[in-house]
Parts: sequence; C-alpha cells; structure tokens
Amino acid sequence: MKSHVLGIDFGSTTAKVVILDEDGNTVASCVSQKGAVSDEGVRAALRGAFEQAGINLSAVVRVVSTGYGRRMLDIADRTITEITCHARGARALVPEARLVIDIGGQDSKVIALDRNGLVARFAMNDRCAAGTGKFLEVLARAVNVELDDMGAEALKAEETVAITSMCATFAETEVISLLAEGRPKQVILAGVHQSIASRTVGLVGRVGKHDPIVMTGGVAQNIAAVHFLGKALETRLIIPTGAQIAGALGAALFALDDLRSASKVKRDDDDAVEGKLEQLLADPQRCTPACGKKETPVTFKA
Repeated sequence: MKSHVLGIDFGSTTAKVVILDEDGNTVASCVSQKGAVSDEGVRAALRGAFEQAGINLSAVVRVVSTGYGRRMLDIADRTITEITCHARGARALVPEARLVIDIGGQDSKVIALDRNGLVARFAMNDRCAAGTGKFLEVLARAVNVELDDMGAEALKAEETVAITSMCATFAETEVISLLAEGRPKQVILAGVHQSIASRTVGLVGRVGKHDPIVMTGGVAQNIAAVHFLGKALETRLIIPTGAQIAGALGAALFALDDLRSASKVKRDDDDAVEGKLEQLLADPQRCTPACGKKETPVTFKA
C-alpha cells in the first residue's frame, strides 16, 4: 500500500485539506466551512478527504499544517507559514507564476516569487477585515444579498459608487446610508468590489507587479472581485482550478519533501527562513484572529 502525506490549511473561516500519494499525485482534497477557526471544520475536511482517498489516518506518514490555526493541530509533524505554503501551492498549480494574490477570510496577501518559485517579497493587509472575504461577508449581509450571488449582481451595475471606509464595520454603516439614499444594490456592490481591488492594488505596489499573476483563496471564486482587480492591475489574472486549496497543496508538497528524505540540513535551513517569516507576521498592528486566543489543540481520531 502506498504511503500518503497530508497538507492542512486551517484558515480563519475555512479548513482545506489535500492528500498526496508518495508519487506526488493528488488523491483527495476537501474544503469545509463551519465558522471562525472551527475545530469541526478541520475534522469535517479531514473526514471528507479520507473518504475520497479511501484511506484513514494510519496511511498518512507526514502531516504539515499552515494557516491561522496551524499550531492548534496536534497531528501536524511540522507547521509552515501561509506565505510559504501559498507560494508553493500556487507555483505548483501555475508553474510560470511570478506573483500570488491571496484574498482569504481574515487577510489579504501578495507574494512575489523569484524565477525559482521562492518567496522574494510579500505584503499583507494590516487593517482589520478591509479587503478580505470577511469584508465581503459583512457587506453582503448589509445589502441582503447571498454571498455567492454578490459577484454576479455587482457585474450588472453600469456604474459604481465609492466605498471609502477602511474598516468593515464603518463600511457597513456607509453601505446602509447609500441604501437609504436610494442607490441601487448592484451599484453599491460594484463599489464594494472596486474598493477591495483598490486596497489589493496597494499591496501589489509594495512588492512590485510581476506577470503572470495568480489569484488564490476563496475570493478567487468571486467573478466581480476577479474582474475589478484585473481591471485595476490592467492585466489578466490566472485563476487555477483548485485556487482555494493552494495553501493546503503547498503544505502537502512540503510534507512530500520530508517523506522523500530531504536532508536535515535543508530542513534546518527551511526552518530558519520560516522563523524569520513568523517574526515578520507577528505584527502587533494587525488584528488578532480568534485562534490566537484559543489554547486547546484540535485532535483528530482516525
């Protein structure tokens, strides 16, 4: 029986799992959303992936975790930052990628890759939920539109309106005021997506624009977000199949490296780089995710 490796992206709102066999083939992937940094979300994603693969935890020889809740997983042999894992996963999905834009539930990040696919520079948002999936979720609720429908509704607008608030809470108040003025929902939604595009372009400016550009994360499934961001950057964004699981795929690929007996020296070098990334990510200016307050590890039983 073949050995398998497991990559888990324990995100702020969604858990993603990828299982690879020892030859590097993807045998299963699963996405589960059960609330903010949800233990049950991870367990559901693991159960779904194991069911797809037709195996159980005993067939997995290496586990790497990433994402906000990466340190909460007691089955993980190693934790790696989402910056490194998204870069690795995006490059695997699109080998020519030179820039990765990931808009997730809690943050947005832009990662510049060198010619070898390694992280050259990165930037992350540092203002609450502005420009993230949470921002979209809050404002979809404000205009009474289903989250999955807001992208298509936004593209029906023939004009946009400026959403100037940087904070999701203040933006919600701004949207309610626009509704009270009689502005059409579609126009407001177009403004919401244009606002996200504008903030993301600011992040791109901090690392430099490099084509081809790959977009990953759950917001990559939103056609209006892709449209307005591509327009703002004056380029075509590549949305690969499996964009939402890029981080989990990257984690699984690092687990596969370990399985293939990468030297301890190389792992030590990787860990040294990760240590520096962890320090850069530990920015007190950024909002603390819910998992930062949670100390109980998540246990998965096969």
